[in-house]
Amino acid sequence: MPAHYENSIFWIETEKIEPNPYQPRREFDERALSDLANSIRQYGVLQPLVVSRIETQTAEGGLSTHYELIAGERRLRASRLAGVTQVPCVIRVGDDSRAKLELAIIENLQREDLNPIDRARAFLRLQDEFKFTHSEIGAKMGKSREYVSNTLRLLTLPQEVVDALAEKKISEGHTRPILMLNGRPEEQIVLFKEIIYKKMSVREAERVARSIATERVRKPELMVDPEVNMMEQKLAEALGTRVHIERKQQGGKITIDFFSNDDLQTILSVVEHSEKRDVHEAFHRFEAAKTKAIGERLEAKENTENVSVALEASEIVSEPHMETEANMEPEPDVLDDRTPEEVDKSEEDTDLYNIKNFSV
Repeated sequence: MPAHYENSIFWIETEKIEPNPYQPRREFDERALSDLANSIRQYGVLQPLVVSRIETQTAEGGLSTHYELIAGERRLRASRLAGVTQVPCVIRVGDDSRAKLELAIIENLQREDLNPIDRARAFLRLQDEFKFTHSEIGAKMGKSREYVSNTLRLLTLPQEVVDALAEKKISEGHTRPILMLNGRPEEQIVLFKEIIYKKMSVREAERVARSIATERVRKPELMVDPEVNMMEQKLAEALGTRVHIERKQQGGKITIDFFSNDDLQTILSVVEHSEKRDVHEAFHRFEAAKTKAIGERLEAKENTENVSVALEASEIVSEPHMETEANMEPEPDVLDDRTPEEVDKSEEDTDLYNIKNFSV
């Protein structure tokens, strides 16, 4: 394309324009897009989009022309929503990916509705992919180096806080006190919940953050020993909230923070689950010990019976019991209920076989 066309405005079909892969904006407000679409229906697109021309060879050997968006994705989306088929565009020639990203970021940073997280992600891409320093990014954006550094720090917050900031549940000012607790993600989450549930102002959140930070900076003689710190961290991870253990000369106390009924129910559920698990484990240990004891008793009884049988057998073999007439019990008399005639006949039968009745 000739250079003198570079600043000219062309009407291009919306279906031929592809989104910018370097677009820093991740979230688009549907309501705002709808309002912009209504405006475009009434007045048209007042500010041209910026695109680059891309030509590719088709399978038949011809050339196919399409355009890649550099700046103006909200206008493109709203135009499609409004049913507009062509939009005014300025075609940039010779822009590489670096220039496209710069233009996309600059174009979006000039808009107030770009959320801080999208801005921070765009700065991070300039830093990581294009090796810009914080000072160079600030110079291109018209911002100070400190502004760029503080914006990038937003990405170090816990994901829950990052999502809330992107969804405008908290302001960018609320992140400053949360960042004061950098390196303590559990306490950052607790402070974030306090801000949400108690609807704290930025000043109130800063006072709480300073109080927490000061509490941790203690004199050596008052510092909590590592064991207590470890127990506080474990309890905080298990319960999902801030836990403080205060030891005294005898005993002490544990403070558990919660900020809503849901938080309290979650803590109770964790405790109840832990108790049930402990009871279940204790029951299994009792059953195992009981089974082991019964087995040991049966084994001992079996061994005792085997020894007793062996001893009895040994006595039978070594000392046989000899019965004698002296120790034999007399047999009981047999009752004879025969008649006299039967007795005489029996004696005759007996005499019949007497040897005296046989002759040689």
